[in-house]
Amino acid sequence: MQQGMNEMHMKLVIIVLNKTECLQELLEEFSERKLQGATVISSHGMMQELSEEDELRFVLSLRHILNPEHKENRTIFMAASESKVPIIIEAVNKVTGGLDKGDTGILFTVPIDYLEGFKVHD
Repeated sequence: MQQGMNEMHMKLVIIVLNKTECLQELLEEFSERKLQGATVISSHGMMQELSEEDELRFVLSLRHILNPEHKENRTIFMAASESKVPIIIEAVNKVTGGLDKGDTGILFTVPIDYLEGFKVHD
């Protein structure tokens, strides 16, 4: 275990970004704020997965008309010290225009009990 980790509370920040056109700018914003260690994966939600179901086709067709660009999202994972979480939240809201806007994305954290192979920059 990394030295000093017992004293530092670490969080896993998970951002599901529906507004994928913001991804590059968001990563650049993280870099400018000296936030490191983001991992980005392509993902899609339950509604996209269930799109083959007949009952959902109508609902999904309406969603496609309202937001034709939204076919998938990006999930960003970041291990960060608890003190960095507000900075990450601020960056995400700045770039996306606010997660309180519909179909932008979600952000949440979970505690990290053990972390190896990641250097903490605080």
